[in-house]
Amino acid sequence: MQFKSQETADSYTQVADQYAREYYREFEHKPLDRQLLDRFAKGIASAPPGSVCDLGCGPGQVARYLKDRGVRDLFGLDLSPGMLAQARLLNSDIDFREGNILALALEDGSLAAIAAFYAIVHFPPAQLPEVFKELARVLRPGGRLLVAFHLGTEDLHIDELWDKQVDFEFYFFPRATVEGAMRQAGLSVEEVVERDAYPEVEYQSRRAYIFARK
Repeated sequence: MQFKSQETADSYTQVADQYAREYYREFEHKPLDRQLLDRFAKGIASAPPGSVCDLGCGPGQVARYLKDRGVRDLFGLDLSPGMLAQARLLNSDIDFREGNILALALEDGSLAAIAAFYAIVHFPPAQLPEVFKELARVLRPGGRLLVAFHLGTEDLHIDELWDKQVDFEFYFFPRATVEGAMRQAGLSVEEVVERDAYPEVEYQSRRAYIFARK
């Protein structure tokens, strides 16, 4: 199976309003996520010059958090026009762009850092090397990457969400699968943090966060 780009984009557009209501303020309830994003923001100060990308930005909650902590030259990128409309509505001071992770309209070595919170969850495991090869291409040497994903081996299909018809494939990954794809792309894994799900706050899956560098 391959990444279903159009179906994924259309599905997120269908639920963009409700998604923003549910998740835009999610970090208020996720102390570890805040801590890790704080560390990432501080680390960007020592990264090579360049733009910072919130990849798979949705309504822009990661971009908002980073900008509020002093990260400059920041933009969000998402596949879904509906999600981008929400992001622009909620964050008028941040640039948001449409794009596909597999073919980023960015020059080689143009980014200082990428935050990719659950941006890889719609890609089957076999496509992860392709994903990280593209991320490595646009990062500068020394550029930083923070990736969050669901741990496991499940492949979940969802055809209805918030009473809307959707066509989502969600993939959970063993930690070794993601680390291996990163290293195959020339990225250096620096640290991995895992946590259990926050009760009554989010989908009940174990999470992983990987700090990496080109």
